[in-house]
Amino acid sequence: MSAPSPALQRLRLRTELRRARTSAGLTQRQVAEKMEWSSSKLIRIEAGEVGISVNDLRPLLAAYGVTDRRRIETLLDLARGSRKMPFSEFRDIFGKEFQQYLDFESSASLVRMFNSLQIPGILQTEEYMRTIIPAYNRALSEETLERHVEARLMRQELLVGDEGAEWFFILDEAVIRRQVGGRGVMRKQLERLSELAAQPRITMMILPFSAGAHAGMEGPFTHFEFETDEIADLAYMENPRGDSYTTNEPEETGRYLERFWELEDLVVKDDVPELLRRLTERVETGSDDLVALLRPAEESPNE
Repeated sequence: MSAPSPALQRLRLRTELRRARTSAGLTQRQVAEKMEWSSSKLIRIEAGEVGISVNDLRPLLAAYGVTDRRRIETLLDLARGSRKMPFSEFRDIFGKEFQQYLDFESSASLVRMFNSLQIPGILQTEEYMRTIIPAYNRALSEETLERHVEARLMRQELLVGDEGAEWFFILDEAVIRRQVGGRGVMRKQLERLSELAAQPRITMMILPFSAGAHAGMEGPFTHFEFETDEIADLAYMENPRGDSYTTNEPEETGRYLERFWELEDLVVKDDVPELLRRLTERVETGSDDLVALLRPAEESPNE
């Protein structure tokens, strides 16, 4: 078996360290004072925002009263394995919350994603990316845009091959009807979605306008499950302003899981590749253009 991903090892390590501190009856402040660290350092380690070196981990475990040699070696191995995080070279362009999102995405065994605004980044064609990214961040330099595109293309490697996470996508009809970049860009994007929808690890679903009001109208979200019960499910939410929120509280993650199941009861899920292929043809001819439908009919040349 391949080694667990660095992100998953860091998730396991932070869970174990919080458990060890709690068992020792210590607060974060008490531990920070004992270790002569700033409180923020321990908080960031327990949140999984940063790794911890082996040299720091040994005395920390001693402070927690952890003496079992096998457990110590396991935790040291997790610390070593979690040092190189995925997409760490993009830390300068991504915020803390989204960097954590990328960690979760790279290590999850099952991902459920709902989007009502745009094609999810991991499904976008390069042409779609180059249109949508500047649309909501006009201050980006050309160099930074190129790095955002590079990162999204790297993320898509998670979808390649027969092994890896299972992916469940629910896209609002508005997502596949909005002509981002014009008909040519959208035609290629829909062709790409059709190809992905036919892959065995990917389930693509469309939430039609006819579903009316629904639970997803609060906003897009992603729900992660992991291969081990030691790691709790996670939910990630982001609003159009870029503010994001991540939680592993069972009550909250369970609520988002139920929300996804509610949406599944409303979606079109049969023969989605064919549905997308037909929509591609309509985009090509412009027969789905609402603006065109609202134009007055041209006067007859005989009049």
